[in-house]
Amino acid sequence: MNSTKLELMPEDALRLNVLLAGEVLAIRIDEGARLIYGLTARGEARVPLHPSGRVDRYFMRVRELLGGHALGLPDGYPVHFRRWTRMGQASEQKLATMLKLGEPEAVLAVAFAPMLSDELARRAWWAQPTSEMARIMLGHATVRNGAMGKRLVDHLVEHLPFEEDPVIAMDTVRIVLASGLIEPAAREQLWAKGKRRPHYLIGFIESLPDELPTEVPRALPDNLPGMANVPAALLLARCYSGSGQSYLKAVGLVLEKPLAHEAVYLLLDLLGNYFAAGRDALASLPQFPAEAAALDALSRLSNADAEPILTRTTAIGPLMRRHLEPLFAPIIQHLKILRGMQ
Repeated sequence: MNSTKLELMPEDALRLNVLLAGEVLAIRIDEGARLIYGLTARGEARVPLHPSGRVDRYFMRVRELLGGHALGLPDGYPVHFRRWTRMGQASEQKLATMLKLGEPEAVLAVAFAPMLSDELARRAWWAQPTSEMARIMLGHATVRNGAMGKRLVDHLVEHLPFEEDPVIAMDTVRIVLASGLIEPAAREQLWAKGKRRPHYLIGFIESLPDELPTEVPRALPDNLPGMANVPAALLLARCYSGSGQSYLKAVGLVLEKPLAHEAVYLLLDLLGNYFAAGRDALASLPQFPAEAAALDALSRLSNADAEPILTRTTAIGPLMRRHLEPLFAPIIQHLKILRGMQ
């Protein structure tokens, strides 16, 4: 058996070593195009490769060279590195080193790292500009508040129409709205699209419950304004406001067309939080028995209400909705009462 180590073509080895001798901030490998890209302080550099023999083995040797240079280890990309990327508490210097390996797994590990800075996010985005990376990195306050935050949000908004997985689409909307970085016009477009794609609305229900495009407000009962120190009364007034009526309508749309288990669990938790002040409203609002009963019932909702149903089925979409009818029907009735539709 020939144990001779595969060597790079002299021209490739020379160009790679020249690249690595400079200030390289990140490496990206394109095996299909047979190119190595380097991000440097002066911009982007390209090194074309000329594989001899099996292309996969040749690129393995390239990765060994990159790993050896970055990690100072003769065998390059070792099992040790795979353990390292999952440590979770790597220093900023180590994170910077990981971006020089040309390994997607390493870039992903950097994106998750608690120590991620705005500058490292910029380098990681150059190395792997995907929607998954944008969602992960926007989870860091340093990125949201830095130069990269708006750039990542704009990317997610632009690519959202092409996302086929409703759960990922739902989470994407949640992330961009929670960031506070989305342009007002784009936010309005997302709200409008929510009429056809109700899972978009969950992000609005979660992050902007009192800032929704308003519906016509309901007139408050004459004797409600005098109850300014009664939490349940304040909640009822919130529901009667223009944004409150919009909130209730949006919840109803989501309940009509829930697309996945995750959406149901999240929505029920959000409802329980929104109506939390309505707990025991029957005692504090006896003059409004129907409204008080609705507030009290909605305040007690949580994901646990759906567990007995959803843990027994893998159904999604309309079939899941039929399974949930015993749970959803009373909720919808409570919403209608608060919207003045009963």
